Amino acid sequence: MNKVMTPREIVSELDRFIVGQHDAKRAVAIALRNRWRRRQVAQPLRDEITPKNILMIGPTGVGKTEIARRLARLARAPFIKVEATKYTEVGYVGRDVESIIRDLVDQAVAMVKEEHVTRVRARAETLGEERLLDILIPHPVDHAEGPQSVARTPAQEATREKMRAKLRAGELDDRQVSVDVPPSMTLPSFQVFSPQGGGEELGGNIRDVLGGLIGGGKSKSKRMRVADARKVLIQQEADKLIDDDQVKEEAIARSENFGIVFIDEMDKICHREGAHGDVSREGVQRDLLPLVEGASVNTRHGMVHTDHILFIAAGAFHLSKPSDLIPEMQGRFPLRVTLDALTEQDFRRILVEPESSLCKQYSALLATEGVTLTFADDGVDALAATAVKVNAKNENIGARRLHTLMERVLEAVSFDAPDRPDHEKQVVVDAAFVRANLEDVAEDTDLSRYIL
Repeated sequence: MNKVMTPREIVSELDRFIVGQHDAKRAVAIALRNRWRRRQVAQPLRDEITPKNILMIGPTGVGKTEIARRLARLARAPFIKVEATKYTEVGYVGRDVESIIRDLVDQAVAMVKEEHVTRVRARAETLGEERLLDILIPHPVDHAEGPQSVARTPAQEATREKMRAKLRAGELDDRQVSVDVPPSMTLPSFQVFSPQGGGEELGGNIRDVLGGLIGGGKSKSKRMRVADARKVLIQQEADKLIDDDQVKEEAIARSENFGIVFIDEMDKICHREGAHGDVSREGVQRDLLPLVEGASVNTRHGMVHTDHILFIAAGAFHLSKPSDLIPEMQGRFPLRVTLDALTEQDFRRILVEPESSLCKQYSALLATEGVTLTFADDGVDALAATAVKVNAKNENIGARRLHTLMERVLEAVSFDAPDRPDHEKQVVVDAAFVRANLEDVAEDTDLSRYIL
């Protein structure tokens, strides 16, 4: 973690973006703090302290995923969200559960590499600029002595500095230049699956082989604008300055000690007594169990141990209950938190309180068209009341209903925004405005099923 936060600070930070669900926030805050606490414990006791995995129980759209995602951002930890239903038991066609860890490590590698690139950014920009200037003004070569560069004359240096000034001023951005691009940047992407697992590894190996066959592993010259060439050259120079082995080592360590895996739809792989369905449900649980308990997974970046990865599972558990999970799986998720269904007051707070609330988002979007969008208190109340009413009549999708309602209410304004005359640039969303755009649809149960 970049900053060691106390549980109270973590909850306070989550409150900035998520309304309510205090119990769930406390549980994940303690889990995150425990990771730091474990790092302070001396060996060999440190290795014996395993994370207390969390099972979140609650209807859709109440903030389960958002809590886990925000937690990972706070910790600057590798995070991956998966749906349990996308995975199948070994022997069935589909993704094997070990690919979860491979994807997590890929996220960690990308995160660590980005941090390393940031550190060498200034140096890479300088080197990239020099290479681009060499393309724009070829360096003098002594052909009699072979491909050896010779010193530039004062006049050549002056010309180069003039070109540098134009380059930095953006005057050359649209000029076309040829840049050598590695074959990996031009190869098509594809994925190979294996029913016995490890398909992602196989796909990566095939790409590596084809990288050597197509074009013989040599760089290819590609025409592009100077502005685009500059980005490519800076990236190439940054890659040269970064130690890939160190990146992989750090990424694996971060995955093992700080990684967070969020498994959604956990209730859908429960085998309910008397129910008929996918025979591999219980098999998926048994395949997941070693990962949650602690296993070694082979990835293309190296071996990863899952003993200290934090697993957060979630599900609505409408038709099943946590006790329908296999006993071993129940034991690996000792912390249970129930998230509350959202009330009308919750909807109102969601619309206006979070730092990235829907009202702020739509106001900012329409401000780009010169439209000033203002939400009156009674307009927010009307939106919240309608969301509760439609959720009660139809499928309850929680806060996601607000996205649909907002789009419906502001559809005409969004469409007309670029063409509105100046005297119509001020738009107030009050109760009358909401009713005018939603009343007919919200009252018609059959119609609301398709539109809202």
